[in-house]
Amino acid sequence: MDERSSRLLEECRRDAVAWTGQLVRLNSENPPGGELACARRCGEILTELGMDVTIDEFAPGRANVTAFAGERERLGSVWNGHLDTVPAKDGWEDPPFGAVVRDGSLWGRGSADMKSGCAAMMAAAKYILRSGAQLRRGLALTLVADEECVNQGALRLRQTTPLTAAACVVCEPTRLQVHYGNRGFTSYYVRTYGRSCHGCEPWKGVNAIYKMADILQDVRALNENGDGPSNTVKGLVKMLNPEFNPEHYEDAQFLGRGTCTTSQIFYTSPSRCAVADSCSISIDRRMTAGETWDSCLEEIRQLPSVKKYGDDVKVSMYMYDRPAWTGTVYETECFFPTWINKAGAAHVQALVDAHHALWGEERIGHADADESKDAMHLRTGRPLTDKWTFSTNCVSIQGRYGIPCVGFGPGAESQAHAPNEITWKQDLVTCAALYAAAIPLYKPENKTADVTEFRQSLTDNDIK
Repeated sequence: MDERSSRLLEECRRDAVAWTGQLVRLNSENPPGGELACARRCGEILTELGMDVTIDEFAPGRANVTAFAGERERLGSVWNGHLDTVPAKDGWEDPPFGAVVRDGSLWGRGSADMKSGCAAMMAAAKYILRSGAQLRRGLALTLVADEECVNQGALRLRQTTPLTAAACVVCEPTRLQVHYGNRGFTSYYVRTYGRSCHGCEPWKGVNAIYKMADILQDVRALNENGDGPSNTVKGLVKMLNPEFNPEHYEDAQFLGRGTCTTSQIFYTSPSRCAVADSCSISIDRRMTAGETWDSCLEEIRQLPSVKKYGDDVKVSMYMYDRPAWTGTVYETECFFPTWINKAGAAHVQALVDAHHALWGEERIGHADADESKDAMHLRTGRPLTDKWTFSTNCVSIQGRYGIPCVGFGPGAESQAHAPNEITWKQDLVTCAALYAAAIPLYKPENKTADVTEFRQSLTDNDIK
């Protein structure tokens, strides 16, 4: 590693680790949603760096941070992260908000997903601004709320602070790979209707839960079945097969098959002594290339059990309508499109070139005899470029709004939402250095019109 790279790593090291610890210690579980303390701390840091900072408090306890350097109206790139985390729940060996540093790792809720990415981008911004580097175009850092509640922070950011940028770097965990694709996400609501009666004579009623029991088995089959002629319900794996997905099966093989799972269940009944008169479920649906919002919706409607019960079953897409801080309601479809960029696109190649300039072809990371604390077993033998398995703000930023995205972040996807969540200190340094190094390597003038390999179409519903 050359002298410049060494100086860059050392400049970023202390701040990236310290700021991650500070943010982890601030509980921002969502729900209930309490990102404001994290937003204010990030605002303090970025203001001290001389950036033009705005904190948009769109609901109690929730806030988006936007910080600009250089030409605000002529942005070269946006860096994005989220400040909220899922709840810590049970199973922790150390306090989930203790930010314990041990054996090269930092432990705590949000350490991987994704306060470490937020800290790394702020450390990179500090280096860029304090080193005297010239920004040929403006730079924006966006640290948003409500990502864990279906990317609402990215939506509100777009609605309250419109951004037009050549590219966006999303700092979610990637195992230090450059990610240029993301499966899309939608969520469906299925409700069955019955007729209540006293529980002592259940034959006089119609139990909505029993109807839903049949539907649950078909939803499970949709996720688990194969696509052969013997499968009455053909599984989602079919989209990897050119027979069922002739135009996009190769893109689907890159992203991975779509998935669905029942994530919530609800019921109504007059009492515990009565037959249930309705039952509802939420379905989490991850979409691969070749699937559309309406094809996925129709897929549920065509399940044998759904058709069997006819008008006693309703299938719809969830809508989100949480009020903004002004009280305005942004009605939003729960549909976030699948996308893939070309591997050679200018904004993707800038990160690849920065990695090669700093560390060559070799993947790097913390090595530990304990596999649970080891980063390298997740990276050895894996390509430098890949895609995410879970959803990120990219499904809003690129999927909805068409701003080309690329991902590079500390930590591993496998740590997200897990007890004893960890990230690796070396990853923080690596990411901060790469973010800073990629800025001069990215040339917006090299951006071409064909940057996108695949992008799912939006709905034709009149939602603003």
